Amino acid sequence: MAGEQLQVLNALDVAKTQWYHFTAIIIAGMGFFTDAYDLFCISLVTKLLGRVYYHVEGAAKPGTLPPNVSAAVNGVAFCGTLAGQLFFGWLGDKLGRKKVYGMTLLMMVICSIASGLSFGSSSKSVMATLCFFRFWLGFGIGGDYPLSATIMSEYANKKTRGAFIAAVFAMQGFGILAGGIFAIIIASAFNSAFEAPPYKVDPSGSTVPQADYVWRIILMFGALPALLTYYWRMKMPETARYTALVAKDAKQAASDMSKVLQMDIEAEPQKVEKIAESKAKFGLFSREFLQRHGLHLLGTTTTWFLLDIAFYSQNLFQKDIFSAIGWIPPANTMNAIDEVFRISRAQTLIALCSTVPGYWFTVFFIDKMGRFAIQLMGFFFMTVFMFALAIPYDHWTHKDNRIGFVAMYSLTFFFANFGPNATTFVVPAEIFPARLRSTCHGISAASGKLGAIVGAFGFLYLAQNKDKAKADAGYPAGIGVKNALLLLGGVNALGFLFTFLVPESKGKSLEEMSGENEDDAAQGDNRTAPVA
Repeated sequence: MAGEQLQVLNALDVAKTQWYHFTAIIIAGMGFFTDAYDLFCISLVTKLLGRVYYHVEGAAKPGTLPPNVSAAVNGVAFCGTLAGQLFFGWLGDKLGRKKVYGMTLLMMVICSIASGLSFGSSSKSVMATLCFFRFWLGFGIGGDYPLSATIMSEYANKKTRGAFIAAVFAMQGFGILAGGIFAIIIASAFNSAFEAPPYKVDPSGSTVPQADYVWRIILMFGALPALLTYYWRMKMPETARYTALVAKDAKQAASDMSKVLQMDIEAEPQKVEKIAESKAKFGLFSREFLQRHGLHLLGTTTTWFLLDIAFYSQNLFQKDIFSAIGWIPPANTMNAIDEVFRISRAQTLIALCSTVPGYWFTVFFIDKMGRFAIQLMGFFFMTVFMFALAIPYDHWTHKDNRIGFVAMYSLTFFFANFGPNATTFVVPAEIFPARLRSTCHGISAASGKLGAIVGAFGFLYLAQNKDKAKADAGYPAGIGVKNALLLLGGVNALGFLFTFLVPESKGKSLEEMSGENEDDAAQGDNRTAPVA
C-alpha cells in the first residue's frame, strides 16, 4: 500500500504555475543556453583555424586542420562533458544539487575565457592549449545536464513538469542561434574593417592577421550569459525533495518551500523519519535497483546514445554537408572571414527554421501527448527523412534541388528536437529515486555524449569521398556522404525500437514513478515494464 505523501512534496506537486517556476526555468535555462553556445560555436570556426594555423604556401585549397587535430578540436569538449556528467551527477546526489550547481557555472566561465586566450609559439601548441581548455569547459558543461534537469523536475508541479524541464532544455536552441548570430556580427564587422581578396586571387592575403581575433572573440563570448546568472543560481534554495528525502531535514525543506510557495507548510519530521526507516535503501549497483529500474536505465542510456550519434554528427558537420551540396561556395572563392560568415549564416537559418521551433513544440505538447509518443514519433520521422535524403542523394546535389535538400535536412532537425533530443533529457529526471536521480541522469547523459563522440569523430572520417584523391587533405577515403546518411538513418531506426524500454511519466508525481512512497510489497508492482 502506498505511503502518505509529505505535505511539502504534495504542495509542490499540486502548486499552480507561479513566478518561481519561470525564475527556475530562466536560471537553469541560461546554463543550457551557454552549454549549447560553447559546444556548437567551435563548428563555426574550425575552417578558420585551418586557414590561420595550417596554411600551406602554393596549395590550391586553403589550409585545413589535420584529421587528428580536427577530431580533437571538435570532440574534446564532449569527452570533458561525458566525464563531467558522471562526476557531477554523482556529486549532486552526495552533496546536494545547490552546492554543486555553482561550481559547474564558474568552471564554464573560466574555461570559455581561457579557450579564447589559447596562445602558443606554434600552431600545434595553440591547438593543444585550446583542446586542454575545451576539455575542462566540457567538464563544467557536463555537470549542468544532471543538475539542471534534477532541480527543475524537483521544483515543478506534476501537471506541467514535462514542459518546465523541456523549457530548460529548449534554451539550447537559443544558444545555438545566438552562436550563429554573434559569429555573423563579428565576421561582418571584421570583413568590412579588414577587406581581403578570395583565396584563389591571393592565398596569403585572403587570411588577414586580424582573423586570429575572430575565433577567439566568438569562443570567449560564451562566458557572458553564464556569468550573468551566477548570482541568481547561488540564491536558489536546495530542492525540497533532496532536503527531505535524502538529507532527511524536514524542517529545512518546509522552511525553504514555505518561502518559495509563499504558504505555510508543516515540517512533519516524524513522517520523514518513518519514510527513511521504511524506504528500501538499495544502491545503484544492487540487484534491487536492477529489478526495479534496470530496464529504465537501459532505455534512457541507449536512446540518448543513439540519438546523439545522429544529432551531433549532423550539427557539427552541417558546414561540410552544405559545402558538399554547393550551398556554401568552394573555399577558394572566399576569404577566411567571409567563410565564417557564410557557415554561420547557413547554421543560423537551420537553427531559426527547425531547431528552435522543434524544441518549443516539445514544450507545448509534452504534457498533452506524453514523453513516449513524442520520442517515438521523433525517431520515426528522423529515420524517414534521413533515408529520404540518403537514397536519392545524387538528386539533391543538383543545383535546382538544393533548397529541397536543405528543407528535408531541416525537418530531420525539427523532429530531433520535437522528439528524442528533448525527451531523452526529460525522462531520466523523473523516473529514478531522489537519492539516485542526479546520478542516473548523469549516466544517461554521459551515454548520450558517448554517442556524440562517435558522431563527432566517426562522421569526420565516414563522410569523406570514396575516392582518396577527392577526400580532404590528410584523410583516408571514406564511405561518402550518401552512405554516412544511410548509416545515420539506421541508427535512428534503432532508437525507435529502444524507445519501447522507456516508461511514460506524464501526470505522475516523482515519487509515484520511482516508487519512493510505497512499502516493499507495493514496490514489487513497481518493477515497471515500459509503458506505451
